[in-house]
Amino acid sequence: MPPFTVRCLYRPGGRMKENAGDGDDPPRRVREMTERVSADGGTVLAAFREPVGGHWHLFCLLPLDKVAPTPYQRDLSPTHVKRLHDAVKKIDRFVDPIVVVSPEPGVYWTPNGHHRLKVLQRLKAETCPALLLLEPEVAFQILALNTEKAHNLKEKSLEVIRMYRGLAETQPKKGEEDYAFQFEAPHLATLGLLYEQNKRFAGGAFAPLLRRVDGFLPGTFARTLPQREARAEKVRAADAALVDVVAQLKKRGIRHPFVKNYVLARTSPLSRARKTMPSFDQALDKLIANIEGFDVAKVRYDDVQRGAMMAAAPSAD
Repeated sequence: MPPFTVRCLYRPGGRMKENAGDGDDPPRRVREMTERVSADGGTVLAAFREPVGGHWHLFCLLPLDKVAPTPYQRDLSPTHVKRLHDAVKKIDRFVDPIVVVSPEPGVYWTPNGHHRLKVLQRLKAETCPALLLLEPEVAFQILALNTEKAHNLKEKSLEVIRMYRGLAETQPKKGEEDYAFQFEAPHLATLGLLYEQNKRFAGGAFAPLLRRVDGFLPGTFARTLPQREARAEKVRAADAALVDVVAQLKKRGIRHPFVKNYVLARTSPLSRARKTMPSFDQALDKLIANIEGFDVAKVRYDDVQRGAMMAAAPSAD
């Protein structure tokens, strides 16, 4: 097999082609990346242009020990790995190449193939079939592309804060506003800091409020990270006050899965009729004060149960 084979099946403008021709030769970046893969012990099987934006991709076989997950993606699910491992072993073939980027020679990161990579490692494979994207920054957009298995709030938040820290090192002149699309929502970065400290943090209870008052901060990552940490600290303080109220309610015999949400709903500084939105600090300061002043003696179990039923009821819309 020749060291470099090109089969360009698509050309912008909609005209299908069997082989690369005049004016459609691979750019220098494609050839440089092909040489990198070869130097790293891999094999490029084809170079092609994907059918939407016409970007060049490489289809290759990479040494398995050169491939690793990006340092900021969601944690591995042992259950999913076992299920996938058993399925691949049963059909005796691996049919789903992973996506990789190469931030530097000898390093290949997969932003969405962690589980498949783990399965190949368990099966003692030597190589990994992969689609190599030439632009490493695409790895930071994978959260928006990954819709097949939706991330839960904790997974999203942890992935966002890991991306945040990675970008703070690799893109020091950039900031939150430059990566608003990749981060999806500002409160995910705040919650990510909290989940880093406590994987069991009740982020779902605070998310509705944070979604309304949190925003992307102007400035570079070096400037905004301390501000983001300060916001997370305020949410942590609100949670500590909330935990204390819940403990008091439990002493009164009120034990219900919805009790945290019940208290938050009645201490939230945001009402539906409110015409102006307070700042993040104003909202959290008021929330903490409301929680600390909450009168547990007025709460009945039936109130909490009724609140849970109303929250679970489908919207009339």
